[in-house]
Amino acid sequence: MAQIIPMIRERLSGMSFNVPERFRSERFANLRPLNEFFDIRRVSKPAHFGDVTQRVNYNLSRFSSNYAVIFAMLCFYSLISNPLLLFVIGLVVGGMFLIGKLNGEALSIGPIQATTSQLYTGLLIVAVPLGFLASPISTVFWLLGASAVTILGHASFLEPPVESAFEEQQV
Repeated sequence: MAQIIPMIRERLSGMSFNVPERFRSERFANLRPLNEFFDIRRVSKPAHFGDVTQRVNYNLSRFSSNYAVIFAMLCFYSLISNPLLLFVIGLVVGGMFLIGKLNGEALSIGPIQATTSQLYTGLLIVAVPLGFLASPISTVFWLLGASAVTILGHASFLEPPVESAFEEQQV
């Protein structure tokens, strides 16, 4: 046991958890400033359904990066508010990572030896009941509903700026 912890630290220290630079630069390059995103002077009730669809189409394309950040924040909140689900995800990811580091060799702890298939089976036996108790399906549906209400609500009530009307008329 004392030999396993330094091995885990050594393996984790060499890993890179960075998001690819290209994706990050493209996604965050389109982030709109908060004063534009939360401009309360442009909030109004749409007159009819055609107005709603026009606003949603415009705002979804204009604020897509801001909406992605909101979705990520709601994902983070849903995991923090469901600690059992967070534990199960960590258990499965960590267990599969550590079993994968064995490179197909059996794990020996004293007189006990366990093959990788036995370790995967044990992980499955523990993770599935805990996964059902963590209610991931209700968390996903909450996340979808909260994201839809937040994002579509913002997109439908925020008027496009006056300049956008002139952009559409130019040929």
